[in-house]
Amino acid sequence: MAVDKGASPQLLAQLVRKALESGAVVEIDGLGTFARDGKNGFVFHPKRGAKVFIAYVHEDAILAERLFDAFAANGFDPWLDRRKLVPGQNWPRAIEQAMETTDFVVTCFSGHSVRKKGGFQAEIRYAMDCASRVPLDEIFLVPVRLDNCNVPAQIRRFVQYVDLFPDFDAGFRRIVRVLKAEWRRRLKAA
Repeated sequence: MAVDKGASPQLLAQLVRKALESGAVVEIDGLGTFARDGKNGFVFHPKRGAKVFIAYVHEDAILAERLFDAFAANGFDPWLDRRKLVPGQNWPRAIEQAMETTDFVVTCFSGHSVRKKGGFQAEIRYAMDCASRVPLDEIFLVPVRLDNCNVPAQIRRFVQYVDLFPDFDAGFRRIVRVLKAEWRRRLKAA
């Protein structure tokens, strides 16, 4: 449910309480979720870990969902349109907001994505724009190859990519190791 930015804190609290009383779980993006505690109260579950936005093309949805599940199983808070968008939501704006508030962007390159025009290319450009606001020594954009494709020159000139083929698990372990180290470094510096 979208709430007007000018809404009073009291109205927001009423909307959250009403949703919780109806049995819904209320997610506040970037912070965590509120849910019933099984008694007559409510409990807040803070955000689990670093947020990871996954950019992909429809043809690679199965591998994108595998990444989502693998990130979630490793303590990250993954964001994938197929799992996070709700009916009626303004999806282009939701994707931008998710990318603006994410800690890392994983871009899935494949033979499908490098040739396809449309939303994926726009997401890559927006991710690069977001990356331009992150300190140069921080890891933000993590390109992955799903098959033996060419990563666009504009990306491979500045950012190292990871292969998730022929061994998905080995490539994924490498990503997790790097992202967890970067996340710990950021938390320590904060």
